[in-house]
Amino acid sequence: MEKITRIFDLLVQYKGIYSWKKDAFNKKIDDKWVAYSSKDYLYFANMLSLGFLSIGIKKGDKVATILLNSPEWNFFDMALLQIGAIQVPVYPTISESNYKYIFNDAEVKYVIVSNEAVYENIAGIIKDINIEGVFSIEDVHEARSWTEILTLGKEHPDPGVLERIKEGIQPEDVATIIYTSGTTGYPKGVMLSHKNIIHNFLGANTIPDYHPEQRVLSFLPLCHIFERILNYLFQYNGLSIYYIDKIEEVGPAMREIQPHTFGAVPRVIEKTFDKILKAGRNLKGIKRQLFFWALNLGYRYEMHGANGWWYEFQLKIADVLIFKKWRQAMGGNIYIIISGGAPLQSRLARVFWAAGITILEGYGLTETSPVIAVSSFAAGGFKFGTVGPALPGVEIKIAGDGEILTRSPSVMIGYYNKPEETKAIIDDEGWLHTGDIGHLEDGRYLKITDRKKEIFKTSGGKFIAPQMVENKMKESPFIDSLMVVGENRHFCTALIVPNFEHIESWCEVKGIAYNGREESIQNEVIFNRIKREVDTLSAELDKVEQIKKFILLTDEWAVESGELSPTLKLRRKFLHQKYDTLIDDIYV
Repeated sequence: MEKITRIFDLLVQYKGIYSWKKDAFNKKIDDKWVAYSSKDYLYFANMLSLGFLSIGIKKGDKVATILLNSPEWNFFDMALLQIGAIQVPVYPTISESNYKYIFNDAEVKYVIVSNEAVYENIAGIIKDINIEGVFSIEDVHEARSWTEILTLGKEHPDPGVLERIKEGIQPEDVATIIYTSGTTGYPKGVMLSHKNIIHNFLGANTIPDYHPEQRVLSFLPLCHIFERILNYLFQYNGLSIYYIDKIEEVGPAMREIQPHTFGAVPRVIEKTFDKILKAGRNLKGIKRQLFFWALNLGYRYEMHGANGWWYEFQLKIADVLIFKKWRQAMGGNIYIIISGGAPLQSRLARVFWAAGITILEGYGLTETSPVIAVSSFAAGGFKFGTVGPALPGVEIKIAGDGEILTRSPSVMIGYYNKPEETKAIIDDEGWLHTGDIGHLEDGRYLKITDRKKEIFKTSGGKFIAPQMVENKMKESPFIDSLMVVGENRHFCTALIVPNFEHIESWCEVKGIAYNGREESIQNEVIFNRIKREVDTLSAELDKVEQIKKFILLTDEWAVESGELSPTLKLRRKFLHQKYDTLIDDIYV
């Protein structure tokens, strides 16, 4: 492997040890996979670099990208990194006010978009921001084509200037500014250097055993640091990356390309499991009995044969009869899923491990590039219910109030234009205060219990960590989403969005008429079934954490409608405002 000190040094490997790759990056066009080779990668990155120089972009200038997952994302990423310009990747689903704020705060010069739909998200604010132009990958009448930049690159009078500029870029230079999605208020621009990011993905490289013949599916937004760091990790190891930009395409894509690995947030894993569970419920007779026998076996999975020889013997039978089919449904080659962004239910981790699909859970922040802790295959590298030990080269400390602190070369330079907020999160000794509450199990394995700001106190003075309670409730297949409520109240309640697909399947099995969402939440039989789930799971919690009442909702919580952040976390303030009357009614 070549020594990597600046992110664009990855291109040296594509020029050398991975020069043979014909399918370095792949995307679907008109229902057909189109491959881009290592040579294509080098060509597009270099031509775009020279083209950006031709339109006046220089070291330190900011260019915003609103790009869906695609090979072009990498072309622009490397093109900007090579000339010392700073990419500001932005989600395609945020509000106009946030776009306006980010573009103005970052002093963006140009914006790159994927297509007409993405352009429409910013069309209303173009006149209100001080930018020099918008370029688009696909044809957009109001924007210039990205091929203009390519053409200028081909016509550049001094191609050698690129190598001279690259020599002047240092590991400590800002590589990107990523605006945190935030659950309240305007986002903050996290400045990450080449050194920050490289330290993180090289640390993560000690965990899996990847090789260039393997394939990876990429569908989490590349504008988020979690998928971006995986993207660099996959490039470092020369994997063939297949990009899709719609979550509903994940299942078909897995069966088509038969990937060996991918990154996912727990929400995706939960949805995948829901589909498996639904298929199991639709089975009849002995097949159905075997399915749920295997499932219950999986829920009890322990590492290294800890359950004894009889359990392991049963597991081998379950694998042949049931779990093998799970793997085939996911393409047949999946051996590792990297989970991050939110806590994963430990029962899901157990059942997937039992099925021969390893889920390695990690934890981190945009401000830490992002990985702080992650599970691994190393001896002592995994414990269910935790996010594993610290990443190599990362320190973790638990403050007196339970807050997780971290220190490492991956900690950000700071927040752009916000020195006071930088000082508030990074103390004089270099410890970054994460805002998360947790503890180290066995002095090694980090367990996250909640967000510091989300913990609330009941009227009886008891502290509640809502995220932990919510994760417990989501163990029920009847519950899709929920938010625990109870601040300054005398008991905890919940807003629950049922899993209507599961309810429809359950109704069919039970011979109950299913007449849509609205009627189902009014159906006493369905309500009582969900209540039984809530009561059963609540019994495993402390008395003050138990859900005493709840209300069922037909709304589907989503990023577009405001209930979820772009990283699929609950926007609690928004939800409280949206359902304030209903919440008050629960306590009447």
